[in-house]
Amino acid sequence: MSYKKVGSFPSEVANKLKYYVYRLIDPRNGETFYIGKGKGNRVFAHIRGDIENDQLSEKMTRIRSIHIAGFEVAHVIHRHGLDSETALDVEAALIDAYPGITNILDGRSNSDVGAMHSCEIIKKYSAETAIFKHKALLISVNRTALERSIYEATRFAWRLSPKKASQADVVLATVQGVIVGAFIAENWLEAIPENFPGRENVEGRYGFVGRKAPAELEKLYIDKRIPDKFRKKGASNPIKYTW
Repeated sequence: MSYKKVGSFPSEVANKLKYYVYRLIDPRNGETFYIGKGKGNRVFAHIRGDIENDQLSEKMTRIRSIHIAGFEVAHVIHRHGLDSETALDVEAALIDAYPGITNILDGRSNSDVGAMHSCEIIKKYSAETAIFKHKALLISVNRTALERSIYEATRFAWRLSPKKASQADVVLATVQGVIVGAFIAENWLEAIPENFPGRENVEGRYGFVGRKAPAELEKLYIDKRIPDKFRKKGASNPIKYTW
């Protein structure tokens, strides 16, 4: 069976699809590089690179490189006929299944109920709840923690207010709702190679230069579970302030 090139859904089809979840695939190597949720012709807008306010992202760089090479972005619609809430859950599950993709944020609730080993689940739900005695900036490093040291994963690169972040007494790295690292941020800087040699330029984001927190702070927080009020259901923002 052959397939002709499709650039949009006919209106009668789009109306029946409701929300759907899709994967974007690089045809040069078969690699999935983005998971998305949408309705109407959202998937085709992404394939063409027509998403506004997204032109400098890693995803758009990948799409443009595919086009320059003379190829079309491939795609798969994984589920359709969904309501918005169900689509968010399907999207989150797929984001867990494809590490290394260009999505900026983890999927809905992935910081709390995403992919885990059974030992991680036991640790998460049996851990003592942290009591914050300091102004703590919480940073979820669920995906990036797998690629580099916890310090490197925690310090670069986030969409936040450097002025507010500078008020933190301690920066706490979290994985699946459990605190795994504690650091002192000495200076928040723009996420550019001049400030972070060897790292890419990430416009509009910031990172910190710092050090490991003193042992007394580590004892207070590491291996503790963050309180429920800081784990809002459905939230995907990796940054949380305790003050």
